[in-house]
Amino acid sequence: MLASIPPGELIWYGLEWVIRIGALAVVPLRRTPAAARAWLLLIFFLPVPGLLLFLAIGSPRFPAWRRERFKALAPWLAELARRQRAAFPPALGAAGPIAALAEGLGQMTACGGNSAELLDDYDATIARLIADIDGARQSVRITAYIFADDAVGQAVAGALGRAVARGLAVRVMFDPVGSARWRKGTRAMLAREGVAFHEALPFRLLRGRTRRDMRNHRKLYVIDGAIGYAGSQNIVARDFRPGVVNRELIVRVTGPVVASMAALVDGDWSLETGDPPAPHAQLPGASGAAQLQLLPSGAAYPFDGFQTILVWQLHQARDHVIIVTPYFIPDDDILSAMRSASARRVRVDLVVSAVVDQWLVNLSQSSFYDELLAAGVRIHRYRDYLLHAKALCVDGEVGIVGSSNVDLRSFHLNEEASLILYDRPSVARAEAILKGYVAGSDPIDLAQWRRRSLPRKLAENAARLLNSLL
Repeated sequence: MLASIPPGELIWYGLEWVIRIGALAVVPLRRTPAAARAWLLLIFFLPVPGLLLFLAIGSPRFPAWRRERFKALAPWLAELARRQRAAFPPALGAAGPIAALAEGLGQMTACGGNSAELLDDYDATIARLIADIDGARQSVRITAYIFADDAVGQAVAGALGRAVARGLAVRVMFDPVGSARWRKGTRAMLAREGVAFHEALPFRLLRGRTRRDMRNHRKLYVIDGAIGYAGSQNIVARDFRPGVVNRELIVRVTGPVVASMAALVDGDWSLETGDPPAPHAQLPGASGAAQLQLLPSGAAYPFDGFQTILVWQLHQARDHVIIVTPYFIPDDDILSAMRSASARRVRVDLVVSAVVDQWLVNLSQSSFYDELLAAGVRIHRYRDYLLHAKALCVDGEVGIVGSSNVDLRSFHLNEEASLILYDRPSVARAEAILKGYVAGSDPIDLAQWRRRSLPRKLAENAARLLNSLL
């Protein structure tokens, strides 16, 4: 029978089975069961196209040379953490285990002696950043997912240029995919101002792949190693998408935790350029009583930092949890933790945006609403703006503000940075803002939600199937 099959077809048939068998050995490694099932099904039905797609986006790992550079930073980061703990030991109380877990996940310690100011006025935040840059005396270091060459980007670049003219060390790293629309203009603009810049995670064909969808999504702005900004706001006009106006949340910090922000920005620069990071500068002095910790996460870390903290805090919650995220594509652990918290009569409020900028993501996240609403989770859609803030408050005791969405991309593919707030005054200020978001939203009613059209339900389910390929 085999003799009657043309040789070309026989070779193709054999190749398909080699791909299928090989997929059984390779695909399940370091993937969730859902992701492994999705990839195996695709490859078994369409072996060659499935293999090509898997090679393109199926392996969220950095090349070996980058992993080695990341490991080499560990002693440098450990030394900083030791100095912060010795000079500014945090007073955490019951939050001690959270800080210990966060340090184990992200290699950065909690420390006291800080001040934290929460900013949610978009244009005022940009003006504050420019004023801080104009007041800088030593250095300015910026990592941004989007750095545009629009009016906002030009204003920030102008301040950076003035800092360069004063003889300061100024460095900018921006993501070439996040900034793709402005990339050429941004490069030219920064070069004109004399600013040293580098692109984050560029695609390198000859030095090992960096997947185009593995991005540096951090927004960290550090001035003089003494003032730091962390949160969701990029350097771009708030209405850069037609018909969509962004609303953001960012924390302006002074105190010793800024050294962690500076180290993360410098570490990213070192990973991209190969230059070893400079010795740590003297720690900033105490500026307040805020207890803070920076939690970085990304594909180089052994665990998914923000996701792990979120799941654990949902299981630990006793009274109430508020989660704010523009993009909500949870995994099974988060869904289970949210349902479990609600079953314990913990009030779980999820705030998403009624304004949509990514329809496929919106369809996918909408597919989770029914099961969460049925479990007692309260879902609110924020009116008028794209609420791009990413924040969490638990029981009025712990708060998180950062760049990480509650979605698989932020968990597995993006480099993120989250600032954890432990002191009650800082958490109370964050919670007040988050409750304001709830008040500015429309709650989703389960019965009404279930009356949405059949085509909409089918589109949601189809979009949800794509999640597992991440």
